[in-house]
Amino acid sequence: MIRDYDDLPKIKLPNPEEIKISDSTIRDGAQMPGIVMTRSHKLKIYEYLHHIGVEKLECFLYNERDRLVAKEMLNMGYEKPEVTAWSRAKKADIDLVLSMDGIEETGILMSISDVHIFDKLNFKSRDDAVETYLDALSYAVDHGLRTRCHLEDITRADFDFVKTFVKKILEIDKDSIIRICDTVGMGLPYPHVDPPFGIPGIVKSLKEELNVKNIETHMHDDFGFAVPNSIAGFLYGANWSNLTFLGIGERAGNAELEKILVFLVYRCEGFENRYNLEKLVEFARFMEKEVRIHVPRNKAIVGENVFAHESGIHTAGVIKKPFTYEPFPPKLVGAKRKLMIGDSSGREVIRKKVEEIASEMLGVEFKIDKRDPRIDAIYRDIHKLYDIEGRRSCISDDELKKYIEKYFLFEPVVDEVKAEENDSNKN
Repeated sequence: MIRDYDDLPKIKLPNPEEIKISDSTIRDGAQMPGIVMTRSHKLKIYEYLHHIGVEKLECFLYNERDRLVAKEMLNMGYEKPEVTAWSRAKKADIDLVLSMDGIEETGILMSISDVHIFDKLNFKSRDDAVETYLDALSYAVDHGLRTRCHLEDITRADFDFVKTFVKKILEIDKDSIIRICDTVGMGLPYPHVDPPFGIPGIVKSLKEELNVKNIETHMHDDFGFAVPNSIAGFLYGANWSNLTFLGIGERAGNAELEKILVFLVYRCEGFENRYNLEKLVEFARFMEKEVRIHVPRNKAIVGENVFAHESGIHTAGVIKKPFTYEPFPPKLVGAKRKLMIGDSSGREVIRKKVEEIASEMLGVEFKIDKRDPRIDAIYRDIHKLYDIEGRRSCISDDELKKYIEKYFLFEPVVDEVKAEENDSNKN
């Protein structure tokens, strides 16, 4: 029977001990149109990622501001997240990475779709592109860097060409992380969809045909499949996923860090103590207030409404047993449950809110039955606001205090049974 949180069966991933997270919030996320991440923003994000236990992050090094942030992160001395770099397939970019004492890994951008090879980068042939990419990879490896090869736009590339290219990468660096970049969100999480669109097929081919040791997904959300594609990667053998907090990034953004973390920790076997999620909501409020990222109220995991309940059936269920309508406990992500009163609310949530607010007002524990006529009176008054007056917002706690004062404090409270007994004795 599944009647409580501990009863839920766990999903078994093929290689849980090898699965790790890399974060790109201060790299890809910072490219989100309309926002500016300052030095203090990036350092605070790094602190949150450290608290969570994310294994790695990547950053740009192209200007003095970015290099200063990278140095400050390195000087904090944290084991996690490891600070890594991002570079183009140019020796000058690799030299920039090498100049940063403490950075031991870099990603190298390798655009592999024809539209990128010919129309963006103006190569004369695929072979010219491959030669450029492999030269940069060799230069990085020869100078002692660990590498990630970012196969940009793989889901619009000739997959036979991709496989041939990856073989050449592995000849230079057999331990390189091969990043599957679904650059414009064309990928699908279904095993029956062949490459280049099918993420499971890409992962399986890289692992089984080419013996790639390290596979990372980097999924964009243009069609809304970024998180499912990232999970599909894990299910079929990828051991890294590159994510951004709140999914921020270019266009529709990336796969959300917070969603993947909760999926792993709460739904999958072997991750219970891997990551600390208790500051996810606080992290989201920071991003909203300081970086000015709008977080929709219904945003999964960290939205204001995730643990807010208003309708009669839902609130009654949650009051009796939170598991009925809350898939995981609020404390897991640092959230709090909110019971709200609105046009779909029933007497049970009104009773519960009256108990909470009256207890606070009176300084003693206050209990009342939902069949109490005063609860019914408050229920009628509130619904009159919606039925007749056309109210369009919820009832605030301050407003409910007025109803409590009206029906519980300013009117005489008489025990009707004892009153009837007294009348009988007089007769």
